[in-house]
Amino acid sequence: MREYKGDKGNQLEGSISEKIKININGAQNGLFINGKDLDNPVLLFVSSGPGTDDYFLNEKYPDMHIEDEFTVCYWDYRGMGIVYDKNIDPASIDLNTLVEDTASVTKYLMERFGKEKIYIMAFSGGTNIALKTIEKYPEYYYAYIAMAQVICRGEDNDTLIYQFMKDTFTERGDKKKLKKLEQIVDKKDNRKVECHDWYEFVTLLHEAGGGTTMNETEFKGIVMPILRAHCYTLKEKFDYIKGMKMYRTTTLDQELGNKDYRKTDLVFDIPIYFISGDHDYNCPWPLVEEYCDMIDAPDKEFYLIENAAHSPLWEQQETCFEIMKEIKNRQELCEVFHR
Repeated sequence: MREYKGDKGNQLEGSISEKIKININGAQNGLFINGKDLDNPVLLFVSSGPGTDDYFLNEKYPDMHIEDEFTVCYWDYRGMGIVYDKNIDPASIDLNTLVEDTASVTKYLMERFGKEKIYIMAFSGGTNIALKTIEKYPEYYYAYIAMAQVICRGEDNDTLIYQFMKDTFTERGDKKKLKKLEQIVDKKDNRKVECHDWYEFVTLLHEAGGGTTMNETEFKGIVMPILRAHCYTLKEKFDYIKGMKMYRTTTLDQELGNKDYRKTDLVFDIPIYFISGDHDYNCPWPLVEEYCDMIDAPDKEFYLIENAAHSPLWEQQETCFEIMKEIKNRQELCEVFHR
């Protein structure tokens, strides 16, 4: 867990660093709550996957300090991470359930910390949940911050990933990986491609430098940091993996299979800010930029972070910290203007 020390080495007054489990709508939910000053606005961080706890990255990248500006709640939703439940029915986990859970966690945070609204930030697969939540409950949030926003699945998405990997492996002269790449895609008449082995596709993407973290394999960038993390017990580390696997069998996973937000979700009542790495082809950044241009929101911005892949908040900590401060300042100015 994060530690915030004062001048005399004791806990910084007004700070918070805790790991708790609470019941939300009949299921256990896990919360890692960190902040240097409880007077700061609250930010709910919706985990990726869906079904993947991202808190371990704070240990791998200790200079990521958005809790200087926000009280940050990293949320493990039902059945995942530190609240994995072997008895949960995967069929019971759908998008509507997780949207209602998000709203309930939000209300818990507002009541606990005495806030009229909070910020919501989501990462990768978690953006599916957050996007639907801000549509249904815009009154709860100052703004939505989407890191590696999911836009669609299918050939538009796969073609961008394929072309990035093809260009990268061609430049490296890696004929072996080029051959493997061609074996896991189907060529379409419209000159696009569609992947038929997503696991191998993503494995290759990590090797090309466009995966979870830039120029790191999945094992080095994700598996080893989870195993080394101090924020989880040994049991929780095993449960973490079980929860990830379980989420691949949920109703939610089936619901998200054919989503294309460019066709349905274009008008929003709150500001939306997108953050993508310039090497992110897990959720290809050109699609995110396109989507940002398409939507109608009170305020919006697309931030492309250099020398980062799927996780710019941690990979380029200083740059993203400045962006988070800018977003916070924009909302504070708006609040003053509308009073």
